[in-house]
Amino acid sequence: MTAAAAWTADDPYSLALRSGRGPLYLRRRDGWLLPLEVERWCEAPDEADRTVLGRCRGAVLDIGCGPGRLVAALAARGHRALGIDVSPEAVARTARAGGSALHRSVFDSLPGEGRWGTALLIDGNIGIGGDPAALLGRMAEVLAASGSLIVECAEVDVDERCEVRVADGRGALGTPFVWARVGAAALTAHAGARGWVRADQWTVAGRVFVELRRRAGAVPRPSDGRPDRAVGP
Repeated sequence: MTAAAAWTADDPYSLALRSGRGPLYLRRRDGWLLPLEVERWCEAPDEADRTVLGRCRGAVLDIGCGPGRLVAALAARGHRALGIDVSPEAVARTARAGGSALHRSVFDSLPGEGRWGTALLIDGNIGIGGDPAALLGRMAEVLAASGSLIVECAEVDVDERCEVRVADGRGALGTPFVWARVGAAALTAHAGARGWVRADQWTVAGRVFVELRRRAGAVPRPSDGRPDRAVGP
């Protein structure tokens, strides 16, 4: 969701997080709808989520943490874990779940930059800012050189950038922002250009995950500005 636009208590995303229920969608200009799994986000981690939790090492940063199910679960496992999200409702709900979160964009200054052991881009958050390459460059600045980045990809072979709005299916629309969708092949290509290599890939319950690590000798390139300063649900 775009941090440039002010979030209000009654925007569709905030209302859905507050209630813990959908329907909620990303709506493209052409009317195409991508369902957002609000109920799953607001529940305890499922089987697919647990495969991600089991791969986390060291301090963990969850980018676009939403209602905080992963941050809370990591804290319960003894990890130092922090979520960031541009939605005040997401941050508040994460705190209520027992996690720690900051109201901040990933393109803002973050605590512990260059020292995080694991970073998460789950629930499609590789789409943040609509520029996966820039986001991957930013992740190289945030993570320790030996850290890992776990990304949830689209389940189809896609590589697209588009303008979307959050929609509730009943006529309410949020502010337009730029988003990206990438499948595993496209992610691997973007990652390679930014000095990342694929360490692992797996699929659980139809959800596709890729773990990336820095290529030996790769020097982080500065992130390309703040593409729409966006953090997703």
